[in-house]
Amino acid sequence: MVKDLNGYTEEAFLERISEDFDVAEVSLKGTPYRPEEKGTFGMFLGGKWYKLQVKDAPDGSDPVKSLDVSVLQDRLLEPVLGIHNPKTDTRIDFIGGIRGLGELERRVSLDMTVAFSMFPTSMEELFRVADAGLLMPPKSTWFEPKLLSGIFIHEIER
Repeated sequence: MVKDLNGYTEEAFLERISEDFDVAEVSLKGTPYRPEEKGTFGMFLGGKWYKLQVKDAPDGSDPVKSLDVSVLQDRLLEPVLGIHNPKTDTRIDFIGGIRGLGELERRVSLDMTVAFSMFPTSMEELFRVADAGLLMPPKSTWFEPKLLSGIFIHEIER
């Protein structure tokens, strides 16, 4: 969720993001849009849900850049909304998946302007990043159900 549109009007914001995403209005408040596949995002803005489909998906050679969270950061949050560091920027907040899409609507009605829902990061994507010796982007590792410590171990080669 982001507090403001970085100076854009809703109309100008929709026009700007349509450069990198196919944007389609899908429903009104109360019927949240849940992304159905990788490369799709839900967006709640102005009391409406939109489906965003990335126009040019990353080629997949970089396991971090091909994550949906990276696509959203690299093509929308940073260049359009000016969110350069999602870990420290005070204009952005995160809601864990367990709280549901209705929580995004609630927060937009209270203190935010726009919210995004994402298709879950897969365990395969997580392993690709780990196997490449890379780090997951901030706020990209919300998995449910939470695994108890020690139950899940990924073999590390020496």
